[in-house]
Amino acid sequence: MSVTAACVPVRPSTVGGVSDREIECWLTDMDGVLVHEQQAIPGAAEFLQRLVDRERRFLVLTNNSIYTPRDLQARLAHSSGIELPESAIWTSALATAQFLNDQNPEGSAYVIGEAGLTTALHEVGYVLTDSNPDYVVLGETRTYSFEAITKAIRLIGRGARFIATNPDATGPSAEGPLPATGAVASLITRATRRDPYYVGKPNPMMFRSALNRIEAHSETTAMVGDRMDTDIVAGIEAGLSTWLVLSGSTKREEIAGYPFQPNHVVGSVADLVDLI
Repeated sequence: MSVTAACVPVRPSTVGGVSDREIECWLTDMDGVLVHEQQAIPGAAEFLQRLVDRERRFLVLTNNSIYTPRDLQARLAHSSGIELPESAIWTSALATAQFLNDQNPEGSAYVIGEAGLTTALHEVGYVLTDSNPDYVVLGETRTYSFEAITKAIRLIGRGARFIATNPDATGPSAEGPLPATGAVASLITRATRRDPYYVGKPNPMMFRSALNRIEAHSETTAMVGDRMDTDIVAGIEAGLSTWLVLSGSTKREEIAGYPFQPNHVVGSVADLVDLI
Protein backbone atom coordinates (compact mmCIF):
# COMPACT_ATOMS: atom_id res chain seq x y z
CA MET A 1 0.00 0.00 0.00
CA SER A 2 1.55 3.32 -1.06
CA VAL A 3 0.67 6.85 -0.03
CA THR A 4 3.21 8.51 -2.29
CA ALA A 5 1.65 7.73 -5.64
CA ALA A 6 0.53 10.65 -7.76
CA CYS A 7 -2.94 12.02 -7.07
CA VAL A 8 -5.51 11.26 -9.74
CA PRO A 9 -8.38 13.76 -9.87
CA VAL A 10 -11.92 12.69 -9.00
CA ARG A 11 -14.85 14.23 -10.78
CA PRO A 12 -16.94 16.54 -8.60
CA SER A 13 -19.60 14.51 -6.80
CA THR A 14 -22.95 15.36 -5.32
CA VAL A 15 -24.40 13.93 -2.11
CA GLY A 16 -27.67 15.25 -0.75
CA GLY A 17 -27.82 17.85 -3.51
CA VAL A 18 -24.51 19.51 -2.57
CA SER A 19 -21.84 19.75 -5.25
CA ASP A 20 -18.25 19.17 -4.14
CA ARG A 21 -14.97 20.31 -5.59
CA GLU A 22 -12.70 17.98 -7.50
CA ILE A 23 -11.03 15.70 -4.95
CA GLU A 24 -7.51 14.43 -5.47
CA CYS A 25 -6.40 13.54 -1.93
CA TRP A 26 -8.06 12.41 1.29
CA LEU A 27 -7.55 12.94 5.00
CA THR A 28 -9.62 10.80 7.35
CA ASP A 29 -10.07 10.55 11.08
CA MET A 30 -9.52 7.14 12.70
CA ASP A 31 -11.86 6.62 15.68
CA GLY A 32 -15.50 6.77 14.67
CA VAL A 33 -14.65 6.75 10.96
CA LEU A 34 -12.55 3.63 10.42
CA VAL A 35 -12.82 1.90 13.80
CA HIS A 36 -15.08 1.93 16.84
CA GLU A 37 -13.78 0.44 20.11
CA GLN A 38 -11.02 -1.29 18.10
CA GLN A 39 -13.50 -2.92 15.71
CA ALA A 40 -13.51 -2.01 12.02
CA ILE A 41 -16.53 -0.01 10.90
CA PRO A 42 -18.21 -1.76 7.93
CA GLY A 43 -16.81 -0.35 4.71
CA ALA A 44 -13.58 0.98 6.23
CA ALA A 45 -11.30 -1.65 4.69
CA GLU A 46 -12.99 -1.22 1.29
CA PHE A 47 -12.64 2.56 1.52
CA LEU A 48 -8.91 2.35 2.23
CA GLN A 49 -8.36 -0.28 -0.43
CA ARG A 50 -10.12 1.88 -3.03
CA LEU A 51 -7.80 4.76 -2.14
CA VAL A 52 -4.84 2.47 -2.79
CA ASP A 53 -6.28 0.96 -5.97
CA ARG A 54 -6.98 4.41 -7.43
CA GLU A 55 -3.57 5.71 -6.31
CA ARG A 56 -4.94 8.51 -4.17
CA ARG A 57 -2.71 10.21 -1.64
CA PHE A 58 -4.19 9.95 1.84
CA LEU A 59 -3.43 10.09 5.55
CA VAL A 60 -5.28 8.72 8.55
CA LEU A 61 -5.31 11.35 11.31
CA THR A 62 -5.70 10.79 15.05
CA ASN A 63 -5.43 12.97 18.13
CA ASN A 64 -4.20 9.91 20.01
CA SER A 65 -0.60 10.65 21.03
CA ILE A 66 -0.04 7.48 23.07
CA TYR A 67 1.13 5.25 20.24
CA THR A 68 3.72 5.57 17.50
CA PRO A 69 2.48 5.05 13.93
CA ARG A 70 4.08 1.59 14.01
CA ASP A 71 2.18 0.75 17.21
CA LEU A 72 -1.09 1.95 15.70
CA GLN A 73 -0.42 0.02 12.50
CA ALA A 74 -0.01 -3.20 14.50
CA ARG A 75 -3.02 -2.52 16.73
CA LEU A 76 -5.27 -1.82 13.75
CA ALA A 77 -4.17 -4.97 11.96
CA HIS A 78 -4.55 -7.15 15.05
CA SER A 79 -7.83 -5.83 16.44
CA SER A 80 -9.74 -4.74 13.36
CA GLY A 81 -8.03 -6.37 10.38
CA ILE A 82 -7.34 -2.98 8.80
CA GLU A 83 -3.97 -2.94 7.01
CA LEU A 84 -2.18 0.40 6.81
CA PRO A 85 1.48 1.33 6.34
CA GLU A 86 2.81 3.38 9.24
CA SER A 87 3.60 6.16 6.77
CA ALA A 88 -0.17 6.60 6.24
CA ILE A 89 -0.79 7.49 9.91
CA TRP A 90 -0.42 11.05 11.19
CA THR A 91 -0.80 11.59 14.93
CA SER A 92 -1.05 14.68 17.12
CA ALA A 93 2.32 13.63 18.58
CA LEU A 94 3.98 13.83 15.15
CA ALA A 95 2.30 17.16 14.43
CA THR A 96 3.42 18.49 17.83
CA ALA A 97 7.02 17.40 17.25
CA GLN A 98 7.04 19.03 13.81
CA PHE A 99 5.57 22.25 15.22
CA LEU A 100 8.18 22.44 17.99
CA ASN A 101 11.00 21.68 15.57
CA ASP A 102 9.80 24.50 13.32
CA GLN A 103 9.50 26.90 16.27
CA ASN A 104 12.68 26.01 18.14
CA PRO A 105 14.92 23.39 16.46
CA GLU A 106 16.83 21.02 18.75
CA GLY A 107 15.14 22.42 21.83
CA SER A 108 14.27 20.73 25.10
CA ALA A 109 11.05 19.61 26.73
CA TYR A 110 9.63 18.10 29.87
CA VAL A 111 7.10 15.58 28.61
CA ILE A 112 4.06 14.01 30.19
CA GLY A 113 3.05 11.31 27.75
CA GLU A 114 3.74 7.92 26.25
CA ALA A 115 6.05 6.49 23.58
CA GLY A 116 4.15 8.06 20.70
CA LEU A 117 5.06 11.54 21.93
CA THR A 118 8.52 10.90 23.34
CA THR A 119 9.60 9.03 20.20
CA ALA A 120 8.33 11.80 17.92
CA LEU A 121 10.26 14.43 19.90
CA HIS A 122 13.45 12.35 19.96
CA GLU A 123 13.23 11.89 16.20
CA VAL A 124 13.28 15.65 15.57
CA GLY A 125 16.30 16.06 17.84
CA TYR A 126 14.65 17.23 21.06
CA VAL A 127 16.22 16.63 24.47
CA LEU A 128 13.76 15.41 27.10
CA THR A 129 14.63 16.87 30.48
CA ASP A 130 13.19 18.27 33.69
CA SER A 131 16.07 20.74 34.04
CA ASN A 132 15.10 24.17 32.71
CA PRO A 133 13.30 22.91 29.55
CA ASP A 134 12.13 25.21 26.78
CA TYR A 135 8.68 23.59 26.86
CA VAL A 136 6.37 21.51 28.97
CA VAL A 137 4.60 19.17 26.54
CA LEU A 138 1.46 17.41 27.70
CA GLY A 139 0.14 14.40 25.82
CA GLU A 140 -2.13 11.43 26.36
CA THR A 141 -1.29 8.77 28.93
CA ARG A 142 -3.15 6.20 30.99
CA THR A 143 -0.89 6.88 33.99
CA TYR A 144 -1.12 10.60 34.78
CA SER A 145 0.77 11.09 38.05
CA PHE A 146 0.40 13.79 40.66
CA GLU A 147 4.19 14.09 40.83
CA ALA A 148 4.57 14.66 37.08
CA ILE A 149 1.74 17.21 36.98
CA THR A 150 3.24 19.06 39.95
CA LYS A 151 6.62 19.19 38.22
CA ALA A 152 4.98 20.52 35.04
CA ILE A 153 3.22 23.25 36.99
CA ARG A 154 6.48 24.35 38.62
CA LEU A 155 8.42 24.35 35.35
CA ILE A 156 5.76 26.46 33.64
CA GLY A 157 5.92 28.83 36.62
CA ARG A 158 9.65 29.16 35.98
CA GLY A 159 9.13 30.12 32.34
CA ALA A 160 8.71 26.94 30.30
CA ARG A 161 6.18 27.35 27.50
CA PHE A 162 3.11 25.13 27.68
CA ILE A 163 2.19 22.89 24.72
CA ALA A 164 -0.46 20.15 24.57
CA THR A 165 -0.98 17.60 21.83
CA ASN A 166 -4.77 17.89 21.72
CA PRO A 167 -7.72 19.43 23.59
CA ASP A 168 -9.88 16.29 23.98
CA ALA A 169 -11.25 16.29 27.53
CA THR A 170 -12.12 12.60 27.49
CA GLY A 171 -11.15 9.49 25.58
CA PRO A 172 -13.16 6.34 24.89
CA SER A 173 -12.85 2.97 26.57
CA ALA A 174 -14.99 -0.13 26.84
CA GLU A 175 -15.91 0.88 30.40
CA GLY A 176 -16.75 4.49 29.55
CA PRO A 177 -14.97 7.83 29.12
CA LEU A 178 -11.47 8.40 30.48
CA PRO A 179 -9.90 11.77 31.41
CA ALA A 180 -7.70 12.91 28.55
CA THR A 181 -5.21 15.62 27.65
CA GLY A 182 -7.65 18.52 27.67
CA ALA A 183 -8.90 17.72 31.16
CA VAL A 184 -5.38 17.50 32.62
CA ALA A 185 -4.36 20.65 30.73
CA SER A 186 -7.23 22.50 32.43
CA LEU A 187 -5.87 21.42 35.81
CA ILE A 188 -2.41 22.77 34.94
CA THR A 189 -3.90 25.98 33.55
CA ARG A 190 -5.86 26.55 36.75
CA ALA A 191 -2.67 26.20 38.78
CA THR A 192 -0.42 28.28 36.50
CA ARG A 193 -2.85 30.69 34.78
CA ARG A 194 -1.16 29.69 31.54
CA ASP A 195 -3.17 28.23 28.67
CA PRO A 196 -1.47 25.62 26.48
CA TYR A 197 -1.12 25.84 22.73
CA TYR A 198 -2.96 22.82 21.36
CA VAL A 199 -1.47 21.43 18.15
CA GLY A 200 -3.93 18.61 17.37
CA LYS A 201 -7.47 18.85 16.03
CA PRO A 202 -9.34 21.17 15.83
CA ASN A 203 -6.24 23.29 15.22
CA PRO A 204 -5.91 23.44 11.42
CA MET A 205 -2.15 23.34 12.04
CA MET A 206 -2.41 19.54 12.20
CA PHE A 207 -4.19 19.48 8.85
CA ARG A 208 -1.67 21.77 7.20
CA SER A 209 1.21 19.59 8.39
CA ALA A 210 -0.63 16.54 7.03
CA LEU A 211 -1.15 18.25 3.67
CA ASN A 212 2.56 19.09 3.50
CA ARG A 213 3.44 15.50 4.29
CA ILE A 214 1.60 14.15 1.23
CA GLU A 215 2.20 17.25 -0.92
CA ALA A 216 -1.52 17.91 -1.22
CA HIS A 217 -3.40 21.15 -1.81
CA SER A 218 -6.30 22.16 0.42
CA GLU A 219 -8.55 23.04 -2.52
CA THR A 220 -8.44 19.49 -3.88
CA THR A 221 -8.40 17.56 -0.58
CA ALA A 222 -11.30 16.11 1.40
CA MET A 223 -11.53 15.57 5.17
CA VAL A 224 -13.67 12.71 6.46
CA GLY A 225 -14.57 12.90 10.14
CA ASP A 226 -17.19 11.95 12.70
CA ARG A 227 -17.00 15.02 14.97
CA MET A 228 -18.31 18.45 14.10
CA ASP A 229 -16.29 20.14 16.86
CA THR A 230 -12.90 18.80 15.77
CA ASP A 231 -12.75 17.14 12.35
CA ILE A 232 -15.26 19.28 10.49
CA VAL A 233 -14.46 22.70 11.94
CA ALA A 234 -10.72 22.13 11.46
CA GLY A 235 -11.31 20.92 7.90
CA ILE A 236 -13.33 24.03 7.13
CA GLU A 237 -10.67 26.32 8.63
CA ALA A 238 -7.96 24.53 6.64
CA GLY A 239 -9.93 25.06 3.41
CA LEU A 240 -10.82 21.40 2.80
CA SER A 241 -13.97 19.80 1.46
CA THR A 242 -15.62 18.21 4.52
CA TRP A 243 -17.52 14.94 4.83
CA LEU A 244 -19.26 14.09 8.11
CA VAL A 245 -19.94 10.40 8.73
CA LEU A 246 -22.64 9.41 11.20
CA SER A 247 -20.82 6.29 12.41
CA GLY A 248 -19.15 8.04 15.34
CA SER A 249 -19.72 10.89 17.79
CA THR A 250 -21.96 13.41 16.03
CA LYS A 251 -25.60 12.49 15.49
CA ARG A 252 -27.68 13.79 12.60
CA GLU A 253 -29.98 15.79 14.86
CA GLU A 254 -26.99 17.63 16.36
CA ILE A 255 -25.64 19.00 13.07
CA ALA A 256 -28.05 21.93 12.76
CA GLY A 257 -26.98 23.25 16.17
CA TYR A 258 -23.52 24.17 14.92
CA PRO A 259 -22.83 27.57 13.33
CA PHE A 260 -20.80 25.84 10.60
CA GLN A 261 -21.90 22.96 8.38
CA PRO A 262 -20.10 20.14 6.54
CA ASN A 263 -20.20 19.98 2.75
CA HIS A 264 -21.60 16.46 2.91
CA VAL A 265 -23.23 14.11 5.41
CA VAL A 266 -23.16 10.34 4.85
CA GLY A 267 -23.85 7.28 6.97
CA SER A 268 -20.30 5.93 6.92
CA VAL A 269 -17.19 5.59 4.78
CA ALA A 270 -18.97 2.73 3.02
CA ASP A 271 -20.96 5.45 1.23
CA LEU A 272 -17.76 7.01 -0.11
CA VAL A 273 -16.20 3.96 -1.76
CA ASP A 274 -17.90 4.47 -5.12
CA LEU A 275 -16.99 8.18 -5.13
CA ILE A 276 -13.23 7.59 -5.13
